[in-house]
Amino acid sequence: MANASWVFNPNFSQVNKHVFRSFRVSCVSSNVQGADKVSSSKFKPSRLVGKGCKLVGCGSAVPTLEISNDDLSKIVETNDEWISVRTGIRNRRVLTGKDRMTGLAVEAAQKALDMAEVDPSDVDLVLLCTSTPDDLFGSAPQIQAELGCKGNPLAFDITAACSGFVLGLVSASCYIRGGGFKNVLVIGADALSRYVDWTDRGTCILFGDAAGAVLVQACESEEDGLFGFDLHSDGEGNRHLHAAIKENEDDGSYGTNGSAVEFPPKSASYSFIQMNGKEVFRFACRVVPQSIELALENAGMTRSSIDWLLLHQANQRILDGVATRLEIPSDRVISNLANYGNTSAASIPLALDEAVRGGKIKSGQTIATAGFGAGLTWGSAIIRWN
Repeated sequence: MANASWVFNPNFSQVNKHVFRSFRVSCVSSNVQGADKVSSSKFKPSRLVGKGCKLVGCGSAVPTLEISNDDLSKIVETNDEWISVRTGIRNRRVLTGKDRMTGLAVEAAQKALDMAEVDPSDVDLVLLCTSTPDDLFGSAPQIQAELGCKGNPLAFDITAACSGFVLGLVSASCYIRGGGFKNVLVIGADALSRYVDWTDRGTCILFGDAAGAVLVQACESEEDGLFGFDLHSDGEGNRHLHAAIKENEDDGSYGTNGSAVEFPPKSASYSFIQMNGKEVFRFACRVVPQSIELALENAGMTRSSIDWLLLHQANQRILDGVATRLEIPSDRVISNLANYGNTSAASIPLALDEAVRGGKIKSGQTIATAGFGAGLTWGSAIIRWN
């Protein structure tokens, strides 16, 4: 098991300034097309070590195709009451063959930039939190290109499924505090419908597709909007939730030259999502309250400081159970699960965007947020909406 916890130390820059005194990001010569367009000065970050970061824009996007519980009852033995009572889900959005996950991510990111009034050319880093990229080698660079980010800012994927967005927020804060980055796009986007067995009643009722994004921006310490976090992983729990790689059946297209056994290897693909629902439920109800308590402790705050509880939208009973453990009233729990189902890394920023644009979450309010799922991984962060 690995874990990480953090709390902002206002004296950090003084204590560690000798470590960062010579830190620079620079570009070297490259034969890659477009590399010559990079400004050598643009990505030499100013020393912002010890400064704060704040959330200044959000956005979201969902596919147009809506699948109701009644629709699912036509392909598996289930019904609306059975699903809604056990999960709280009534509808979910699913990508069609004409859609792309990256398309949703670009739309969500552009909305976040528009709200923040930040031009794509001023983005220093794009973090795509996804476990279902459109390209095996990652989709973040394609999103960077489609947004029109100039100067070739760094863009890469973070793979942590339902915990991904929280990890993305923490990563953004580290790049800003320790690396001098000013504008970091954190996008949570997943298309789990591609890996769902639609004949398996235990999993097909749960998942949907979506994207959500926030812009995290450098600021003075008094404006800081990420107070503390707590992160963990436990690979022993992988058996309860996974989508493992598997060899495809031999199609006879490969022969053998007699020089090696079982070579060339068979082609491979990922299996459908496999989940032990009862164990994942127990896991979440146990670790999420503990993680939020640790994040609050690291931030020097108490439960009374929380205006809103915003958890990964996996199951309404998990949301209710965690709120009860933390003694947070139900009217202070953000939930849009009924309309979208479990959208993995997209669920937290999607719910955040709806709550902000709907006037529920207001500027200056404090949010306790937590993600949990595949890996197994889990983590929480105490943030303030700017």
